[in-house]
Amino acid sequence: MSAKVPPIPDIDVMMRLNARLTAARSEEPRLEYAEPTDLIRDIRGKRAIFRGQLEGRRVIFHMHLKPETGAAQREWDELNRLWPYMATGDLRVPKPICAAPRAGVTVQQDVPGRPLLELLYSLDVGQRAAYLAPAAAWLRASTTMSEGWRIPRAAGWIDRAARASAQQPFAQLRALELGILAQMERLAPLVAAEPWRVAICHGDYHPNNLIADGARLTGIDLGGSQRLPLMKDIARFAMHIGRRRLSGDTALGVDRTCLATFNNAFTFTKVERAATLPFFLAFEALIRVENTGLPPARIARAEKTYGALLRDLEECGADATLF
Repeated sequence: MSAKVPPIPDIDVMMRLNARLTAARSEEPRLEYAEPTDLIRDIRGKRAIFRGQLEGRRVIFHMHLKPETGAAQREWDELNRLWPYMATGDLRVPKPICAAPRAGVTVQQDVPGRPLLELLYSLDVGQRAAYLAPAAAWLRASTTMSEGWRIPRAAGWIDRAARASAQQPFAQLRALELGILAQMERLAPLVAAEPWRVAICHGDYHPNNLIADGARLTGIDLGGSQRLPLMKDIARFAMHIGRRRLSGDTALGVDRTCLATFNNAFTFTKVERAATLPFFLAFEALIRVENTGLPPARIARAEKTYGALLRDLEECGADATLF
């Protein structure tokens, strides 16, 4: 798989970002010497991510276009919270450089390496498993200092999944999703059998938010970090791989080795294995709605993944563990 070419920003985008950077300089004088270069991502109306230079080093600029939401401050706080724990070794976060949160700008180290998803695509199925244990270890390292327990609240997650699924434009996927939603409702009492394990999680934990450089993994895009059920972040990672058919043998529609590897890293309880993780895998299947612009192969992969997930969810129960 070839690397994606960074999008070329249009004039309007550049004008908005230059205006944002100019405003940020009054809050953080170091930004006077900022030199943005390549656009990495432009999420219109929300944020843009640029590669560039600052004070002679390669950096990444995150520009939150609605700073009043506090997203830049949360991202900056999370980088600084994790940096003392994950500044060295093979499991890292980027070094925080500087920020102007009121203007919506944060600057962090540009780490070398390849996005893990891109790397996985380049490998044979048998070679991919070697990167699963480090990925599980990264999440474990980033959450262990904030781990705790919370009363389960399954109804809110079911409602969110139902609202997303109602937007599904493909009839064959919608039919499977209705079955998956019914399984979430069936599992809800089992999920409530013990408190949920929670931590300050990444919030969008998937292989493209890990940068691989040899044995080193660096987690990026920390702006969505918040206190969440740990099984939700694990399910996000596993379903991201599952939708892209990067799996070998599967369980619950995703890679069986992936689930077993995270189980080894986090030592799942019986309820987490039998009910809570399956519940959140169902949530992750429903919350990402396919759109009509996707290629037919992508829809076919989703149909296969959701079908396998539904079949295995029907087998889940208090005494049934599928991996």
